[in-house]
Amino acid sequence: STQVPNFPEFVQVALVDEIQISHFDSNTRRKVPKQDWMNKVTEEDPEYWERSTERNLGRQQTFRGNIETVKQRLNQTGGVHIVQNMDGCEWDDETDEVVNGFDQHGYDGEDFLIYDLKTETYIAPVQQAVPTKQRWENDKAFMDEQKHYFTTECVDLLKKFVEFGRSSLMRKDLPSVSLLQKTPSSPLTCHATGFYPDRADLFWKKDEEELHEDVVRGEILPNHDGSFQMSVDLDLSGFKDEDWGRYSCVFHLAGGQEVSKRLDKRDIRTNWKTNDGGQRLFISLTFSHFSLQEIKSSIIE
Repeated sequence: STQVPNFPEFVQVALVDEIQISHFDSNTRRKVPKQDWMNKVTEEDPEYWERSTERNLGRQQTFRGNIETVKQRLNQTGGVHIVQNMDGCEWDDETDEVVNGFDQHGYDGEDFLIYDLKTETYIAPVQQAVPTKQRWENDKAFMDEQKHYFTTECVDLLKKFVEFGRSSLMRKDLPSVSLLQKTPSSPLTCHATGFYPDRADLFWKKDEEELHEDVVRGEILPNHDGSFQMSVDLDLSGFKDEDWGRYSCVFHLAGGQEVSKRLDKRDIRTNWKTNDGGQRLFISLTFSHFSLQEIKSSIIE
C-alpha cells in the first residue's frame, strides 16, 4: 500500500514551459484545464476534454499491463511499483525549428527506455528493456509514427497552446536580486527570484569583466507561482576593503533586459548580529525555447 489515503493509481499532467496546463487522475477520471487560457481549446475542438479523458482512461489500463510485463522480466511478484512516461517536444519560435522530441520511460524511479530523435532509435539502459526496444524498432510503421508525432503533431499542438497563452507565456518578468551570506566566512550569494521565462543568466563581474574563477553557479529552479529563481556564489576570501566597489552581480534575461546590483556591505542580508546590536536575517532557499511535456505516472500494488 502507498499509505497515502485516496492517492490515485494513475496521474497525467501536461506542461508548457514548466507551467501545468492540464491534469487527469484515476480518482476524478476527468482531464481538466489548469490555466484559464486552456479553455480556448474547445472553441475550435468542443470534444477535446472528453476525448482526452477517454485516451487517459485507456492509458491507465496500458500502464497496468506495462507494470506486469516489467515485473515478470525482473522476477518481481508483489510490492508497490511505479511506471512513468514523459514525452514531448521543444520548438524554437524564432527559427520555427524543432529543437527536440523526447519519449522517456521509467520504472521505480530508474530509466527504462529513452527515445533518440536524431538516430530514430530507443536506448535501453537496462537489459530487461532490450526486448521492447527491439520490438519497437522492428516495427517500421510505429517508428515512423513516433517521428511524425514528435516533429509535427506535437509541435503543432505546442504552437496552438503557445498562441492561447501568449500573454502569459511570452511575458518577461525581471527578478528581485538580493545579496545573502550565512556567516562572515561563507561565500556571498547573489540570489535572483521571480523572473520569467527561465532563459536567463546570473553572474558576477569585476571591473565590468565577467568572473569565471571563485564563483559557483546554481541551477535555475521553479517557484510555486510559475516564475523562476537562481543564485551564484562568490568566494570572498582574500577580499580587500578597496575591492568591494569593483564587484557587481548581473542578471541577464533572454532578449537583453538586465538587472545589476553593485556589491555593498550594507545590502548584504546575514544571519549574524551586527556591530550595532541588530540582527540581520538570512533565509536559505533550496528547491530541488518552448517545450510541451506530458508526464504520466501509474502506481500499482
